[in-house]
Amino acid sequence: MCSTTPALRSAASAAENLRSRAGAGAKDESTEQLDRRHPLYLGDWLRSIPGKDDDIAKDDLDEPHIKRKLAILESHPEIKTLYGYEPLTKWIALLTASIQVALAYYFGRVATDSLWGMLACTYIVGGSLTQVYGVIIHEATHGLCGEGMAINRAVGLVANIGIPFPIYASFRRYHLEHHAYQGVIGHDPDLPLDWEVKLIRGNPLLKFVFLFFYPMMYVVRGAAMQKRPSRWELYNWVFTITTDALVWIYCGPRGFLYLFLSLWFGYGIHPAAAHFIQEHFTFDDGQETYSYYGSLNYLFMNIGYHNEHHDFTKVPWSNLRKVRDVAPEFYNTLAYHTSWVMVLVRFILSKDIGPQSRVGRDYEDHRKGRKMVVDRKIAALSAAAKSRQ
Repeated sequence: MCSTTPALRSAASAAENLRSRAGAGAKDESTEQLDRRHPLYLGDWLRSIPGKDDDIAKDDLDEPHIKRKLAILESHPEIKTLYGYEPLTKWIALLTASIQVALAYYFGRVATDSLWGMLACTYIVGGSLTQVYGVIIHEATHGLCGEGMAINRAVGLVANIGIPFPIYASFRRYHLEHHAYQGVIGHDPDLPLDWEVKLIRGNPLLKFVFLFFYPMMYVVRGAAMQKRPSRWELYNWVFTITTDALVWIYCGPRGFLYLFLSLWFGYGIHPAAAHFIQEHFTFDDGQETYSYYGSLNYLFMNIGYHNEHHDFTKVPWSNLRKVRDVAPEFYNTLAYHTSWVMVLVRFILSKDIGPQSRVGRDYEDHRKGRKMVVDRKIAALSAAAKSRQ
């Protein structure tokens, strides 16, 4: 079930309730004076419809998360106690990488005549483990696996052992840009390319093909940014070529094929891969980020809690549920999903959804919105100084 529409219907009244709760006395220091979207930060834009619109939707301000974070902290400063890192993540990375390499050895050297068994295991187990590696790499990207860059880089590379493509360092580079410039055209590498929008639109068959080849899109969109590889991207290439060579030698070509198909299935037509669509594809007007609150969060380390993550990037996966528990009036009133399978079904079959179902903004509009945060801090400092006089 997809719970987007009922949530948005109540968002306007919820925002009004939150405003009234803030009280007239807090108005001078509130973000409300500086941004009409306060406190939920839902936009005024209409989502892009394939066959009706020729491009993604456009907003005239910055993304919602920094300001919603400030609004939430005004009401719930205790959320800061959830910041930190999760030590368990490094052990999960080591265990799951070991399982995947063991399975590569099993299908490459032991069960060499079990084609259908290998394919079934590749999709169910290998694809799922690949998504777990993606979550771990995501945690390492934000420095949530341990104290210091060294441990986070090590965890990211360990997780990359189960993925036969050097993804960790490039993901870190481009994902941090996505957070810094969410929706900013020409800066956010997560936005669709022009040819994706024009070619696919709302065609169900082409959308299925789009999802099937989605593992390639990270490479294509990254290449479209036309940036030279960083030093750590080169290190990652050397590391992954080495581990791939060892898999080829000790597990055989069939074992390497198991890893490759695990990556392809896991990042393509797979229930857990639906979070790529769930996170920022616009299923409703005015909201550009969505969370998933279904049971698969238990298997995939709460990766569905995407609004909570964007609002509070210093909170590790193990505490993301608590963010929603502490501030339910902010999150329960946003649109959300309850089924990843239905996200895929709706994306493929609904002709009003496609790769263009995103929202973007110009860099100058992004800067205009960000300036409001600075102005707010200056106003708050000024109000504090007056109160001391």
